[in-house]
Amino acid sequence: MEDILLDILQRLRNGEGVDGKMLENVLRSHNRNKIDNATHYSKKRLLPFYLKTKETDPERWAHWNIDPALEKQLVELLQMKPRRTASGVATITVLTKPGTCSSACLYCPNDLRMPKSYLAAEPACQRAERNCFDPYLQVASRLRALTQMGHVTDKVELIVLGGTWNDYPEAYRIWFVTELFRALNEGIHADESSQERRAFYKHIGISNRVEDLESFVGPAQQDMYAGALSYNQAAMLLYGRSVAWQEAAALQHASLSDLEAQQEANETAAHRVVGLVVETRPDAIDCRSLTLLRRLGCTKVQVGIQSLDPRVLALNDRRIEEGAIHTSFELLRLFGFKIHAHFMVNLYGSSPEADKRDYRKFVTDPAYLPDEVKLYPCALVTGTGLCAHYADGSWHPYSENELIEVLAEDTVVTPPFVRISRMIRDISAQDIMAGNKKVNLRQMVERDIEQSQRLISEIRYREIGIEKADLQHLALQDVAYETTVSHEHFLQWVSPANEIAGFLRLSLPQAASVSKYQDLPVEQGEAMIREVHVYGKVAHLHGTGTGAQHLGLGRQLVEEACHIARANGYEKINVISSVGTREYYRSLDFADNGLYQQKPL
Repeated sequence: MEDILLDILQRLRNGEGVDGKMLENVLRSHNRNKIDNATHYSKKRLLPFYLKTKETDPERWAHWNIDPALEKQLVELLQMKPRRTASGVATITVLTKPGTCSSACLYCPNDLRMPKSYLAAEPACQRAERNCFDPYLQVASRLRALTQMGHVTDKVELIVLGGTWNDYPEAYRIWFVTELFRALNEGIHADESSQERRAFYKHIGISNRVEDLESFVGPAQQDMYAGALSYNQAAMLLYGRSVAWQEAAALQHASLSDLEAQQEANETAAHRVVGLVVETRPDAIDCRSLTLLRRLGCTKVQVGIQSLDPRVLALNDRRIEEGAIHTSFELLRLFGFKIHAHFMVNLYGSSPEADKRDYRKFVTDPAYLPDEVKLYPCALVTGTGLCAHYADGSWHPYSENELIEVLAEDTVVTPPFVRISRMIRDISAQDIMAGNKKVNLRQMVERDIEQSQRLISEIRYREIGIEKADLQHLALQDVAYETTVSHEHFLQWVSPANEIAGFLRLSLPQAASVSKYQDLPVEQGEAMIREVHVYGKVAHLHGTGTGAQHLGLGRQLVEEACHIARANGYEKINVISSVGTREYYRSLDFADNGLYQQKPL
């Protein structure tokens, strides 16, 4: 491995401009006389070898005589999947352990190896299962993998999946987040702790081998598919009565003081949490649950909406009233959370035209107006209640043309302050009995829109990505809109081509709305910064990357938000800062103030 690495370094020193194609030729040349495939060089093995040598054999690494500029060239050349951190942060997705669910939606997968609604073949689920659903192990292994792929992991957004967050015991939730922070604080040098944890799970009888897991859930899974057991009954039978799982559960608790100690350490850690996301249902949201989320360090809530149509929700056994959805949005906004909604098309009982009307209402009605949306089609999965309706013909998936037409219309009506994060679930084609199986659905939708010469305003389509921002040609725009509880300002840095280099979400709560709810952690006369995000390739903390980060765009956004709030009569401004961004906001004269950081105006 060393010989090919030295070859590449020499080419870089000679200014040969080694690119992806040249790298392939170099690899092919070195592999030409190798008979055993196991000894072949590959791009994905080069960077881990380099990083391991630098970490464990500094004398050998020193002989390579690599200065920072050369190392930067090498890492960029060998980096795998650069889009992974193009949005400005390294994202790590983790799953909570399997357990019961307080809902039983018609379309929802029922894989007993997973938390409700998730399937074992999904990438994040596979990683969680390999790590026995331990939050520390999931983060530690993913952090190492991203580092070996050449990604900067100084700033991390943690996404916690697993259905309804509040369905888990409170002590487990606190422990889970505590361990997420602990793993990041200990960083990629957490090998010893990881080995001890893996040994513990093996000792008590929790396996991560696929064969063992299939055998463990197999009989109960078949009984559930046959209708003899519900998902919750089967989950209780498997996990509630398992000595191994109960022995693990006995240790899965922590106090808020344990959590706060890890959070304080993370404020100046090498891998800082700049976003913490959980998912839940609208009817599980109230002031108490949101207060706890803030203490955990949460900044964004994924909330399963799926539809606003009461008839469609009822037909799909999703017993959530529209009033509960409305209330959840008001509370989330007043608390300062970024609202990331899930919305589905092609549900049982709906139609293409009804889907278009429903989504248009969702992104235009002041009662809703999400910040981010997962917009994806319903798919038929084995063992769901939807199977019977597919069998009798009362539900069928839209044709490809119908689906693209619906999603294209939805995309076109999406306002510039909303980001469509996804258009498909990570469900493997083998798990989908009927419905869309194309992983490039989003590209197909965008191509259809472009060919019809319609405009796309949503955020993800406009992200500046890994391109370098030209500050001289960026303009600061204010997109103002009204909700039922606030005056909103979406401040965005845009290029002449309408690419977005950064944005800020400012809420100016109405006095009557603040008085409407009891136990709010904010008072009248306080504005709220709900999100600040600058795009571009991730830059090291206190460093400069190749994108828009660390060019002062965020600071100017905050200054403009303060100016707008002051001009509208607000006396103070809060920011729903992440644990890892507290130091940054202190540098902007924000002071710690309970669940937020605050600055007088």
